[in-house]
Order: sequence, then C-alpha cells, then structure tokens
Amino acid sequence: MRLLLVEDDAMIGEALEATLREASYAVDWVRDGLMATTALKTHGYELVLLDLGLPGKDGITLLRQLREDGHATPVVIITARDNVEDRILGLDVGADDYVLKPFDAKELLARMRAVLRRKAGAAAPVLSNGIVSLDPATHQATSPEAEPSILSNREFALLNALMVRPGAILSRSELEDRVYGWGEEVDSNAIEFLIYTLRKKLGSSAIQNVRGVGWMVAQA
Repeated sequence: MRLLLVEDDAMIGEALEATLREASYAVDWVRDGLMATTALKTHGYELVLLDLGLPGKDGITLLRQLREDGHATPVVIITARDNVEDRILGLDVGADDYVLKPFDAKELLARMRAVLRRKAGAAAPVLSNGIVSLDPATHQATSPEAEPSILSNREFALLNALMVRPGAILSRSELEDRVYGWGEEVDSNAIEFLIYTLRKKLGSSAIQNVRGVGWMVAQA
C-alpha cells in the first residue's frame, strides 16, 4: 500500500519513513507543501500523512485544495498543534484523523488501519474474500488450503492491495506502485516471485492470474 508522507522535520521524517516501511507501506516522503501538491497530482496514494507547519504551502491550505479538487484520498494529520481550534479546523477542512506529536508509532499505525477500513467500507479489522483472510495488524494470512502464515512485508503489501478490492484485476505496474516507493529498485520478475511465494503459503488458488492483464483474488 502506497502512502505519501509530508513532513519537513528530517529527524521525524526519517524515523517515520523507517517505521512505515517496516509496517509494509511503500512510502514517498516530501518535505514541503509544494512538493506534496506535485506528488498528489502525479501519483495515486491510498493515504496521506500530513504535517501542518510546512514550508511553501501549509498543511491546511494543501488539504483544503485537495478536497476542493475532489480528491477523496484519506488524510491523517500529524502535528504538534494541540489546541482545540486547530483540531476542529483540520477535521472540518477534510482530515480523516488528527494525531498529536509526539505519538506512539503503534497507535499511529492503528489509526491508519482504522481510516483505511472506513474508506473501504469495512467494519471488521480482518480483510476477507470468504476464502483468504488477512489481518493487517499482524500480517497473518489464512486459507483453507494451508496453515496460517505470517507474511513478509512485501508479501503482505501485495496481498493487501488485492484483498482491499476482491474481484478487481491489478496489473504488474499497479502492484509495483503499491509495493515499492520512490527510489526502490524493482526487479523485472519481482511481482511474479511474490505471487509465487504467496501461493506456496496459501495455496495455488489464492491468487488468480488473468493472462495478459494482471492478478486478482476472487470476490465472495
């Protein structure tokens, strides 16, 4: 799952980027509002983590413009601005959640999962198509054909991309966008290898190939 991190503090940004990659997110990190605007126009993201005190264009202005342009991408504000007025403003202009710095990384990840569930219209914390189940909190996957397995970060990222939209076919390039961030080297057969390892863990029918188009998980 690919997300945009908008944070101008180098120390916080580096720590967050490492935490998010360890949690299997593909992360693009920008340090000002103008770069964030460009990134949002040129790439598709499942979620944005947005600081408010940004150079170039502040976070509230960026968020307001994003919503006025019709973008429904979930946005979680991460900021040290703790007064009630700022929190109300951030939520009223379109944020999906508002997290105060300093925060615990586990809490931030849990809040992100909750926001993503709401976007997908899913109340349950575990993704399932009636055959395969995937727990985003633990990275455990289950299927009738195999024992429960804990997936690697990239295995999880790929399966999660398919599980949030059962029945939808994703191409190689679409899956690469969700598994890898800027600057990460992608081998030509990387997606095929991840699907191979997932099928070994979950059974050959867990992920279906649509020849010449891409891959999908069955819709219940």
